[in-house]
Amino acid sequence: MILRNQPNAWAEGGDLVYYIDVNGSPYRVHEFRTVGTSQLVVLTGGSFEYLVIAGGGGGGWVGGGGAGGYRCSVQGESSGGGASAESPLVLSAQPYLITVGAGGTAGATSSSQGGDGGPSSFATISTVGGGGGSEPIISFAGRSGGSGGGGYNTANGGAGTANEGFAGGNGANFNNSGAGGGGAGAVGQNSQSTNVGGNGGAGLTSSITGTAVGRGGGGGGYSGSTTTTTATAGGGAGGRTNAASPQPGTANTGGGGGGGGWSTNLPREGGSGIVIVRYAI
Repeated sequence: MILRNQPNAWAEGGDLVYYIDVNGSPYRVHEFRTVGTSQLVVLTGGSFEYLVIAGGGGGGWVGGGGAGGYRCSVQGESSGGGASAESPLVLSAQPYLITVGAGGTAGATSSSQGGDGGPSSFATISTVGGGGGSEPIISFAGRSGGSGGGGYNTANGGAGTANEGFAGGNGANFNNSGAGGGGAGAVGQNSQSTNVGGNGGAGLTSSITGTAVGRGGGGGGYSGSTTTTTATAGGGAGGRTNAASPQPGTANTGGGGGGGGWSTNLPREGGSGIVIVRYAI
């Protein structure tokens, strides 16, 4: 049985609330998984660690979706885009708004980019939704976001956001070859060759829940050949013509959706985000 130490922090709210041991000290963890807004009601102020991930971008008809923006304050871990962990928030006793971003929609037609993911936030910490993947008809470009969507043909991937995620891969002037969406931990892979797309950018691993979990991976790009592009840390694998279907980003990871295959094996949506808060008790 965990007993509350009155002088330390205490709060209520979240879809899941549980206790873990961190280096011999008890911590209380709140996970906010449901898309939309809610509250963390702080009853006793103190120092609060967080992991805030926005919704991942949807896959386009060629480019993979970018991962949602990723910000983390757990010491020894990382925020997205190559940034170090941030400082925990020192909060007073009052309610604080929580927002969990939705995953971006998949590209609806061959001339539609994937939709951007929704932003997530906790108190003063906010993250940008992942950028949608590219389409093969009009602009070829991936959309910018927390991490950028993958490009196509002559166009670059979308830009990432500083301290949140990396850019999507570039089209590299190859046909039938969508680039991978950017991840929280790495740039999306460029289109590899004609008919061979790029893999999704790597995500990051956090143990804020007491267990190491990978999140924030970019979606894989479309391939016109028998090669299937891959994704990790919640990102969706890309599709290939008349064969493997694209995969969506995994819910509550901010992973980007896989790029689709023209009129077959259509692109998939990005994964929803998540907000996780913990504190010593």
